[in-house]
Amino acid sequence: MSRPRRLRALAASLCACSLLVSAASRAQDSRVTAQVELSSESAAHHARNRANVVVWLTALQDSPRVRPAAELQARQRLRLLQKDKRFDPHVLVVPVGSAVEFPNHDPFFHNVFSLFEGKRFDLGLYEAGTSRLVHFDRPGVSYIFCNIHPEMSAVVVALKTSYYATSDAAGKVAIERVPPGRYLMQVWAEGASAENLKALSREVTVSGAEHSLGVIRVVEDAPPAPHKNKYGRDYDAPGSDYPATGPK
Repeated sequence: MSRPRRLRALAASLCACSLLVSAASRAQDSRVTAQVELSSESAAHHARNRANVVVWLTALQDSPRVRPAAELQARQRLRLLQKDKRFDPHVLVVPVGSAVEFPNHDPFFHNVFSLFEGKRFDLGLYEAGTSRLVHFDRPGVSYIFCNIHPEMSAVVVALKTSYYATSDAAGKVAIERVPPGRYLMQVWAEGASAENLKALSREVTVSGAEHSLGVIRVVEDAPPAPHKNKYGRDYDAPGSDYPATGPK
């Protein structure tokens, strides 16, 4: 065999080996699952919607296979839509550093704000067909409202990890492509107190093609309470489609 043919054969062999190693590496990643159960004094957990519970894993050891949260920012277009006097979705999970669009698809003004926890901002009045952009530059939970429509609320959870998922209505959670290793599992649910959520945190070791975190039982002991407007006052005209005039 001539030297050029040998070099081509060697290059092809190295390429094949690289593909096999890459495939084997991906195959070792786990699909991490869990089942969320809710309980409270007011309703039976089995009859309730168990959506919007956030579960995430933070690596406890350095590994080149752990994807940084920044990798997701460029691949995702994140939006919190205002339509029919609602935010959609109600709960949005984003990697820290992400920019989130707030488009107004209603035929009247909105004034989106968050002044309590997490990212603090006030987007001011903006009309139908326009949008605003917010950068969530630090981890935390942001409770978001409209200064005109008190029935509107949403939550943005900003995380410093790529490994997270939100439960569906049946309470099922699935976090894809998690490399093997040790992680801190944490949970957030809108109706649970900080103390109960902290008690759910624990260290887990992920291995195998599919790894189960088991049942995560969330006690809803802190249901959302009525909120004030951005001036710390009661809403003057609940549900009004007219712009707020400011504090009096």
